[in-house]
Amino acid sequence: MPIINSEEGEREGIMQVSRLMLVSARTAPKSGGVDDILTALVSGKEKESLAKEMEKIGEERSISGFERDAGNTRNSEAVVLIGVRGTKKYGLNCGACGYVDCDEFEKAEKKTGQDFTGSTCVFKALDLGIAVGSAVKTASILNVDNRIMYRIGAAARRLNMMPEASVIMGIPVSAKGKNIYFDRK
Repeated sequence: MPIINSEEGEREGIMQVSRLMLVSARTAPKSGGVDDILTALVSGKEKESLAKEMEKIGEERSISGFERDAGNTRNSEAVVLIGVRGTKKYGLNCGACGYVDCDEFEKAEKKTGQDFTGSTCVFKALDLGIAVGSAVKTASILNVDNRIMYRIGAAARRLNMMPEASVIMGIPVSAKGKNIYFDRK
């Protein structure tokens, strides 16, 4: 029987858990049973491009948090991306989006801000939150360190990693002797 060293075994384990996180996001409850969640698993060169884009955004905006989070991204084995098609209407006519009803929301011009596109249907935003929560719960149960990062999502959107998503959150995953996302400055 071959010997799998800890580094190789842990890397394989993290990737398996990351795939299970995608499943958790997919099977999370959705408003009205309508699934507008998008998921992706990023590693290797693409993960490095995320970190570089985060650094670039940090320099452009003079926000050191982007550089800090880029370091966490670089030191992670992989990143799970979870996005939503939030500019689609839900059909409840609640007005939380700022429009009188869903038809007005759907007809309104969608605008891309610095990081994401809106207006966003509140129910689609809730679906994103539930999917992200379900994914990080899976990682936590399986003892893989993780942290939800807005800044990864902003970089992923600029890199067009999920073209259909209007909002994206990133979740870097890692298994080291100490949680790299805990003591951050």
